[in-house]
Amino acid sequence: MRGEKGTAKSTVVRALAALLPELDVVPGCRFACDPAVETECPDGPHGRPPAPVSIVSRATDNSGVPGVPGVSGVPGVSGVPGVSGGAVGAGGAVGGVGGVERRPARLVELPVGATEDRLIGSLDLERALTEGVRAYQPGLLAAAHRGVLYVDEVNLLHDHLVDLLLDAAAMGRAHVEREGVSVSHAASFLLVGTMNPEEGELRPQLLDRFGLTVTVKAARDVATRTEVIRRRLAYEADPVGFAARWAEQDAELAARIVTARDRLSTVVLPDAELRRIAAVCAAFEVDGMRADLVVARTAVAHAAWRGADEVAEADVEAAVRLALPHRKRRDPFDEPGLEEEQLEDAMKQGAEHAAEPEPDPDPDPDGPDGGGLPGDTPDLADDASGPSPEQPAADGRGAGAERTHAPAPSFRTRLLQVPGVGEGAPGKRSRARARTGRVVRSSTVDGSGLHLVGTLGAAAPHQAARGRSGPGLVLRGADLRRAVREGKEGNLVLFVVDASGSMAARQRMSAVSGAVISLLRDAYQRRDKVGVITFRGNGAETALPPTNSVDAAAARLRQLRTGGRTPLADGLLRARKVLQTERVRDPRRRPLLVLLTDGRATATGTGGDPMRDALRAAGLLAADEVAAVVVDCESGHVRLGLAARVAQALDAVCLRLEELSADQVAGVVRAARAA
Repeated sequence: MRGEKGTAKSTVVRALAALLPELDVVPGCRFACDPAVETECPDGPHGRPPAPVSIVSRATDNSGVPGVPGVSGVPGVSGVPGVSGGAVGAGGAVGGVGGVERRPARLVELPVGATEDRLIGSLDLERALTEGVRAYQPGLLAAAHRGVLYVDEVNLLHDHLVDLLLDAAAMGRAHVEREGVSVSHAASFLLVGTMNPEEGELRPQLLDRFGLTVTVKAARDVATRTEVIRRRLAYEADPVGFAARWAEQDAELAARIVTARDRLSTVVLPDAELRRIAAVCAAFEVDGMRADLVVARTAVAHAAWRGADEVAEADVEAAVRLALPHRKRRDPFDEPGLEEEQLEDAMKQGAEHAAEPEPDPDPDPDGPDGGGLPGDTPDLADDASGPSPEQPAADGRGAGAERTHAPAPSFRTRLLQVPGVGEGAPGKRSRARARTGRVVRSSTVDGSGLHLVGTLGAAAPHQAARGRSGPGLVLRGADLRRAVREGKEGNLVLFVVDASGSMAARQRMSAVSGAVISLLRDAYQRRDKVGVITFRGNGAETALPPTNSVDAAAARLRQLRTGGRTPLADGLLRARKVLQTERVRDPRRRPLLVLLTDGRATATGTGGDPMRDALRAAGLLAADEVAAVVVDCESGHVRLGLAARVAQALDAVCLRLEELSADQVAGVVRAARAA
């Protein structure tokens, strides 16, 4: 669920908890196992009870948030075959062969700043240190089993947590192999995320795991906005009374959900509608087959919701509007969403395929399923090897306005890093001390989390003196050791782009724009924060203040206009001011300044010597210890080397534009090794 801030996205998700049916679980099982299904469980074996013998009244989970029943079996809701989890029971007993406990499945919230241990579980340190036994303490994945796992600001979720969610989604089980604990438990939950796209997009791998997407916008109609205010004020004045006034409507909606779930298995998906679905997904050129499956399941669910016995064209269209907008993106910088004209054309193609008669079965199929679709295979191959969506734009380069330049084709860039070891937000660029990553040492003052081996090693020599008599260790506060970990951090990458007239010569700006787009794509993949400053004419401007939305920066650069003189000093001073502001806002995020220029300073706001002022401004940034990279955009046979002078004043690395390509750098290294 994506949308602008203040549109009640989180409220909608949390309200889902009160609408869905209850579920049966094995009494005392910490993983909420279904008593009617035999499965491997760390608390098992449970066996299959002959009949329910006990019913427990509806309750809430330990956090007081009403539970949400598991809906992983509803086709098309999550689009993921078993995104995994488990449940932590309030009781201490586990096992239990007989009886059934009925309760709502839980709505479990995964905080953006959660640790890996909290998500997947870990060794029960209390029991390990006091009783000397190895025991597994389940995490949030266990708590969400057969329920709902909700991530607010899911686009800001740390990469190591995203990787764990992807593993669970792919395998249908949660596997824990750490600290001497080896546990695997069933995992099936509905993953729901909310986000504000202004703060950055989701990683493509996680985005594809969401079956459906909904865009939320605030109403512009005055009457609607008035009613929203009225209801919110009424709720704040009397929450209990407000809920009571809407209880009947909630009950009707919950009953309709139960009816639709019961009808789901009887809904028929005709072959004509299957062909329609396949044709629509092919028309949108989505990757893989997951989109087709999600649309089919969603269409069946929509038909069941309508009370129909068979999927119709309206169900397919509704499913397409929910399942394809986020899968249509071919590039991280493509705008999400479906254009109505494109959707109409795709539905027309789907209607043509749906109207085609069913082909005769192959009398000699090549395989158990009839050998696939031999007639369609060449078309699919032609589509895959045909022109890419980027080619039309390449054909039209230079056709725009005189002072705008279409970016040159992007490329894979070399890694630009901030020297040293930081402590910033998790990412994939520079070295950093972090809460995740490989453990490099133990410490009594630094680090986060317990360094178990170091703690036990510090306590072991003193056990006899402390009078240890049982299996557990006798610990003191001085024995505690913290784990110092080293991982990667994301940085603030501030692009300072020379947009003067000298850069526009010989289509140089097209190459520079292509390089910056390539660097932005690299920043997107490495979870950086980015900003853009341009300078031309009489001064510099902040084209984009530092933001997590890398695609917004790409959109600004594609509209970049060039011309005029080169106020290089103004650009560097503006960059210094922006970095000073950001240092106050986020002192732990280290900046990386990337200056793209030919170094030809021809203007300055002070009226003095432009080059001298530029070098002085570069010296101020160097005094602030700002890590910088200067990309020399000068081309031609005669080079003045002015960018190298600026780099020296900045105490920065100077690279030529062509040296940004990782493939070209790798080729040079291979050639040197071969020689």
